[in-house]
Amino acid sequence: MTTIQIGCNLSYTVSQPTSFLFNVAAARTLHQTICDESFLINPAINFEPVNVGAEGILVYRFSVEPCELNIQYHAQAELHPDVYDPGGIFETEYPQLPNEVLPYLNPSRYCESDRLANFAMRLFGNIPHGYSRVTEICDWINNNLDYEAGSSGESTSACDVLIQRVGVCRDYAHLAIALCRALCIPARYVSGYAVGLQPPDFHGFFEAYLGTRWYLFDATRMAPTEGFVRIGTGRDAADASFATIIGSAVMTTITVWAEQASQV
Repeated sequence: MTTIQIGCNLSYTVSQPTSFLFNVAAARTLHQTICDESFLINPAINFEPVNVGAEGILVYRFSVEPCELNIQYHAQAELHPDVYDPGGIFETEYPQLPNEVLPYLNPSRYCESDRLANFAMRLFGNIPHGYSRVTEICDWINNNLDYEAGSSGESTSACDVLIQRVGVCRDYAHLAIALCRALCIPARYVSGYAVGLQPPDFHGFFEAYLGTRWYLFDATRMAPTEGFVRIGTGRDAADASFATIIGSAVMTTITVWAEQASQV
């Protein structure tokens, strides 16, 4: 078991009545136990914790009048990772895929897998199917893209990244997801906190469905997957954005941390 202290501090200047959805709380899963959790808002107002989306992501929902807004979240995550042999993990044939993973084969806003089918087959079609093929996809992305903060925006998709050959963590994940889906491997976006990430920030990973379960990958190779604390899961980053803002608010401060406290 690994214990990780996580949290964030977010500040905004709000210039008109504005509604927020904050997706910063760590998820509760079979492999991730959350305790000592706190979510604070200044100025103090009522907020509503709600579960949204197909994966039931926990978000904090509230509205504020014009103000200087500060959000603080912190928690302790206890991780209980599985131990597995990558060499024994194979892809699942389409007829055997569970119904609940089928949506993660479809193209989505940022992952145009239908446009990348020929490219994916040309590069990865002859690679042995399984965990190793997803690893090869991550290797190719890592070797052929440059990581550059601020190089992409809210409209940047997997196809854009493939052309520009530059991006940030969410772009690396989107391209990997699109290539996996193009090869009939269900794949989905995962946001979270990451131990060892420099500079510290929210991080974008992805999962591929192999055998009978989901496996976590990071195409950036900037943080170890065993130190990842999951926040949200979705078709792409549109389903797992850390903040959705309806109104007018400008971010003035963002601080994110994930620090390993102990390992047993």
